[in-house]
Amino acid sequence: MTGISFSLHAAVFAALGGDQQLTETVGNRIFDAPPRDADFPYVTLGDWSAADWSTGTETGTEHRLTVHAWSRAGGKAESWSIVDSIREALHDQDFALDGQALVNLRFERASVNLDSDRRTWHGVARFRAVTEPVA
Repeated sequence: MTGISFSLHAAVFAALGGDQQLTETVGNRIFDAPPRDADFPYVTLGDWSAADWSTGTETGTEHRLTVHAWSRAGGKAESWSIVDSIREALHDQDFALDGQALVNLRFERASVNLDSDRRTWHGVARFRAVTEPVA
């Protein structure tokens, strides 16, 4: 499943980086792992899991992925705006994957909370995707 997840990860990363609405807010600050001195706001790809989603006749993989928005704009508005842009960039998209078909990619839920430093707003967008081998 590693190759399947990596292909989906690369497609998600490319989609976020290619989304005009998102990049108008965060520029090119979309990271798998942010540098220590990253300027705000920025986006990171977070937790990612893959599980068998096969049926009696079909092979499939279920992916759960999280994308994070980080802001210090002094309120929730910028974080929610970034989360909305992430949702628009990914929900129901049909990415080309290596040897796999993306059955669906669905937004599940989002939240925005004040981080423990009391100045960083942290948005979280969660998605579910299902892939299957190309026949």
